[in-house]
Amino acid sequence: MEHTDLIIIGAGQAGLATAALARRYGFGRPLLLEAAAEPAGSWPDYYDSLTLFSPARYSMLPGLTFPGNPDRYPTRDEVVDYLRQYATRLDADVRTRTRVTSVRREGGAWIVTAEDGTSWSAPAVIAATGNYSTPNMPVLPGQDAFTGRVLHAAEYRGPEPFDGQRVVVVGGGNSAVQIAAELGAVAEVSLATRRPLGWMPQTILGRDLHWWLKYTRLDVAPIRRWLEKLPVSVLDDGRYRAALDRHGVDQRSMFARYEADGVVWDDGTKERVDAVLLATGYQLAFPYLEGTGALDHDGQPLHRGGVASSVPGLGFVGIEFQRSFSSKTLRGVGRDAGYVLARLRR
Repeated sequence: MEHTDLIIIGAGQAGLATAALARRYGFGRPLLLEAAAEPAGSWPDYYDSLTLFSPARYSMLPGLTFPGNPDRYPTRDEVVDYLRQYATRLDADVRTRTRVTSVRREGGAWIVTAEDGTSWSAPAVIAATGNYSTPNMPVLPGQDAFTGRVLHAAEYRGPEPFDGQRVVVVGGGNSAVQIAAELGAVAEVSLATRRPLGWMPQTILGRDLHWWLKYTRLDVAPIRRWLEKLPVSVLDDGRYRAALDRHGVDQRSMFARYEADGVVWDDGTKERVDAVLLATGYQLAFPYLEGTGALDHDGQPLHRGGVASSVPGLGFVGIEFQRSFSSKTLRGVGRDAGYVLARLRR
């Protein structure tokens, strides 16, 4: 069995940032295990038109400036290219197509095992598979009888397959609005939410919101419990609301149930629907940590700021609101990685 100083599970933005900082905090060359074919996390799998809501200058990992105009909003493909470039600069042993299936504690070390049976040992492990690996798929009454298509935003690539169809997009976040606005150009679309859409201006007094977050230091404030209670708001510079209006996207309260050929809205109205697209986010899931004592009864990590609170030598990076507003973002994972690495090295 191969032994190393630090094993990082996941080579998306969180894992890459952690690997980049490992030596700074006294670790040797880290082993980075990634299930996908390349070290870019879930980014290559997102919908084709995805555009960040944060400018390039606020969308960088430690040590590498995002190329091009720093005030533009990068696309999915630009982020993927950036992560690929970042990975080539790492002093790390990166193993792709290596899905971790189990982690166990043995003799004061962690044993990490991959799907093919290969195992490694290390005194420290960081789980950096983040927030985007397990789609959240809410089930409503009648769904089994629905003859249309139910899919998650993780399966959506572009509007072409929905041309001329009746589509309900479920969700009130940035992705839901982006997708609904795009679909509205080719399909009849309703945007269904459990509460009215909340809008937040992209620009305030001539400055991007992310500038204000940095200036006020709200971006890094350790106010996790307060942040978790905030309602979801959609960042917009005006173009998304304009697109929803232009394409006649109907904003409605969440439907109550499915029927064979459609949905029943909360006011009892029945409507034929071809597809329901769930832009309902992702569940935090660490199946490879089951049985380690690091998770609660719901499978959620027991941690303080990303440092496991129930077992030694284990950390997490990339969790939403792990320590701050920006914890799961490109600009935030590096700060959290440094915090976790420093405490695991003590």
